[in-house]
Amino acid sequence: MTRLFGTDGIRGIANDELLPSLAYALGRATAHEIVGVGGSLVVGRDTRRSGDMFVAAITAGATSMGVDVHNAGVLPTPALAYLADSGGFAAGIMVSASHNPAEDNGLKVLDPRGLKLADDVEDDLENAVLRADELPSVPAAQVGRAIEASMLRGRYVTHRVALARAVPAGGMHVVVDAANGAAFRVASEILHATGARVTMINDAPDGDNINRECGATDPASLSDAVRASGADVGFALDGDADRCVAVDADGTLVDGDQVLGILALERLSRGALDRDSLVVSVLSNGGLQTAVESAGGRIVRTPVGDKHILAAMLVSGAGLGGEKSGHVIVREHSLAGDGIVTAVELLRVMCAAGTGLGTLARAIELLPQAQRAVRVRHRDQWENDDVLRQAIADAERQLEPHGRILVRPSGTEPVLRVMVEGDDPDAVVRLADGIVALAAERLH
Repeated sequence: MTRLFGTDGIRGIANDELLPSLAYALGRATAHEIVGVGGSLVVGRDTRRSGDMFVAAITAGATSMGVDVHNAGVLPTPALAYLADSGGFAAGIMVSASHNPAEDNGLKVLDPRGLKLADDVEDDLENAVLRADELPSVPAAQVGRAIEASMLRGRYVTHRVALARAVPAGGMHVVVDAANGAAFRVASEILHATGARVTMINDAPDGDNINRECGATDPASLSDAVRASGADVGFALDGDADRCVAVDADGTLVDGDQVLGILALERLSRGALDRDSLVVSVLSNGGLQTAVESAGGRIVRTPVGDKHILAAMLVSGAGLGGEKSGHVIVREHSLAGDGIVTAVELLRVMCAAGTGLGTLARAIELLPQAQRAVRVRHRDQWENDDVLRQAIADAERQLEPHGRILVRPSGTEPVLRVMVEGDDPDAVVRLADGIVALAAERLH
């Protein structure tokens, strides 16, 4: 049977692949497995049209099990994580499909610390979802209450405003693309606290325009706005505001690995990078590793996924980690990736250095990198194909001494992903194309 939970909760096309009946079952299961009768659950959503439908279904399910549901309304995923960790709640459920199109939606369960569930807890929860109708409901006198709790968003804003006030960004002009998503209200208030002049774009959600030609996955309009207004920097969030991409004063996109490098190098320079370590995924560029190690730091690599990044941070004691996609975790502020915190931190480094983001980014010289994805029938068998393995080994020798090749099967679709990195951009592209062509032939 297909697993319900993917790498980031349950996702699907709203009212098609993802039905309100599943949200109802998740509400019952979460109440039974995690919260308990008489406990409280906090629920939030992004700006998708289907969000209210799923919140209502979760609420019906959880209250039928004797759990109070606090509906915090529209707010970023990291805000819900903050609320779950702020006390009084046994769990949180975020209704969002993050950077996906508006027709999609998703259900993500957070534990009392605001973290993604441990694998064994998630397995038990999934089993409970599949037998939700068999779970024992409570008597009418013990049915939980549905509580309007949009005021809870203020707790998150107050905390993040305090962080922002420590950044002396007066005189700077910042453009923020809210992706017509969950941060459309809070991003401006928080970033204004730095003293910067903030211009918001794509901050008028209508239920259907979230992530549409805007935000972290499509920052072209942000680049145009920064250039047109003469702003100093621009930040684009995604639909649930857990990621941030940045453009410099010229409107040029700054690579996510360079963002991580900027934050890590500044901390190393003042002895504030915990364990002198930066945690990144296997996809992060070798140029980032060279820059951090040359400054006396250490790179810790993990499998792809912010869940793995955080786990490695907690084990290693590192205080900074993230992925090139724009997910950044600054542990001193939050155990969840928060695009607004990333923006505040970049502004802080720019102010301390007295220079622009583009100049800071050029200190992290990235290696040419090509990423490819090829649909194949037998994606998990690539290591068993001698011809393909030999071709990869030959390509790796051509990339020496600084190149590398990463091959990994997708966990959710019949796709093999290939990343090639090296000194010569033409060779990188040629070898990446050759490997995916051979994989398509051998594994179909």
